[in-house]
Amino acid sequence: MYKCQQHKINTTSDVEAVLELVCSEVNKLINCGTYYCRQIFFKTNKYVSKYDLDEQLKSNPHFGALRSAVAQQALHGVVESFKSYRSLMKLHKRGELAPRPKLPKYRKKGGLAVATYPARWVKLVDGTLRFSLGTQVKAWFGIEAFVLPMPSNLNFKSIKEFRFVPRNGCFYLEFVYKQPDNKTIPYTKEALGIDPGLNNWLTCVSTTGKSFIIDGRKIKAQNQWYNKQVAELKKGKSEKYWDEHLAAITEKRNRQMRDNINKAARFVVNWGLTNNIGTVVFGWNQGNKDSINIGKRNNQSFVQVPTSRLKERLRELCEEVGIEFVETEESVRFVGWKPSPT
Repeated sequence: MYKCQQHKINTTSDVEAVLELVCSEVNKLINCGTYYCRQIFFKTNKYVSKYDLDEQLKSNPHFGALRSAVAQQALHGVVESFKSYRSLMKLHKRGELAPRPKLPKYRKKGGLAVATYPARWVKLVDGTLRFSLGTQVKAWFGIEAFVLPMPSNLNFKSIKEFRFVPRNGCFYLEFVYKQPDNKTIPYTKEALGIDPGLNNWLTCVSTTGKSFIIDGRKIKAQNQWYNKQVAELKKGKSEKYWDEHLAAITEKRNRQMRDNINKAARFVVNWGLTNNIGTVVFGWNQGNKDSINIGKRNNQSFVQVPTSRLKERLRELCEEVGIEFVETEESVRFVGWKPSPT
């Protein structure tokens, strides 16, 4: 299993300018690749392979501005999106998917996209990571590469790829590495039922007779403070108004939510391991965030609480340690539920 660790990049303005250029060129290249794939599909009803797309766009100036491996990763992502569209269309034609899927769309003009460097094209020199640039950038600016410090808590040899993620006016470097296999627990018949909410984020009751609650009031307060700041900054301005201050407080709020998710999910899994839980049953209604009606203020608070992301994070952690994760309608009573035989 592969995992990802993310670090915010704090560096010089020169390196930030290079990162902005790289992510901008990736965004433009993705749009070029999307255009070519769409046109081939419209004219021939066929899908482009990643090798054909590489061959067709290798002379593109945006391809030349990037390290070839980075450009290929961007184009292969385009091909994968069309493969997903083809798979969804097959389901739609068989009547297994109600809404008709749409062809992959273009990215926002002038935007920034994730730039991915495979590990074999990154060098570690005296504790710093060296990322090479494309021939076109070398010709334009005389810059061959840029460097960033290597985190001391990671093993360079275990990293498979590096991703530069632009978000809310900041750049993050993600390190993707292979996680050592965890020792899984033997299966038990004990189960833990989880009911998500607002003030009580997770109400957890087990067949062992023990129960606990994860408080959601802190998350609710964080979202309320964020909404208050946004309302103050946007007072007298259009709904689409955005500036660096708004980006900064939004990024801070997102980091807080990610931290809340990881801590809550880890607590539940650790509790399950300590109490010999073999199955986690998570009550969840499809579309409950869109159709919920608990009052205007409570609706906003509930929708902003990242319960869906917590559910998926909890699923990942359960799978890592061998705990079965079951998602069920909240209307299904936990009492009398029987685990699946193994």
